[in-house]
Amino acid sequence: FDVCVANVPYQISSPLTFKLLSHRPFFRCAVLMFQREFAMRLVAKPGDPLFCRLSLNSQLLARVGHVMKVSKNSFRPPPKVESSVIRMEPRNPPPPVNFSEWDGLVRLCFSRKNKTLGGIFRNKNVLQLLQKNYDLFRALNDGKSTADKKLRKNKKSGKKLSTSDFAVKEVIANTLQETKLGDKRSAKLSQDQFLSLLAAFNKNGVHFK
Repeated sequence: FDVCVANVPYQISSPLTFKLLSHRPFFRCAVLMFQREFAMRLVAKPGDPLFCRLSLNSQLLARVGHVMKVSKNSFRPPPKVESSVIRMEPRNPPPPVNFSEWDGLVRLCFSRKNKTLGGIFRNKNVLQLLQKNYDLFRALNDGKSTADKKLRKNKKSGKKLSTSDFAVKEVIANTLQETKLGDKRSAKLSQDQFLSLLAAFNKNGVHFK
């Protein structure tokens, strides 16, 4: 198909949106009616209270614009919520970024969107997850596992792990310093800043999938 026009069942808004944006071959545009709050999240910009992972992901893959508001009084019987019409044009060609990596980074950053990136990436659970990815990447690329021995020793001894046990911690700190984004908050970062952050992390061996 070339054009999609739909009044979307509100309970499937998000999966349908990304199903459309992953459709190949590319369609020209989609004009879709969503629940107002969902629609406003799609078009929200950095600093907007509604700016979220949905905003970033949809705007990475498409040009998204608000067409018009639709009052609930336009329907009989009227629903309980207001609606809006959105126009989406897929970016063709798509941006040269691994979407799984991108979404992994964005999901992590928006788990606490008003916290600084430095604070998010100092969390022990986050460090443990990224250390596993980091060691796997190193093992696949040069046969080395940066913190394997220490982690195995601590696991066998029953020692509680601290953030200092993770070799990736220093890599992350250096990456945030390199990009000058450590004191920034996800809610106010632009798409270009997220792309730069992902590129810097990947360059230094930190991965999110």
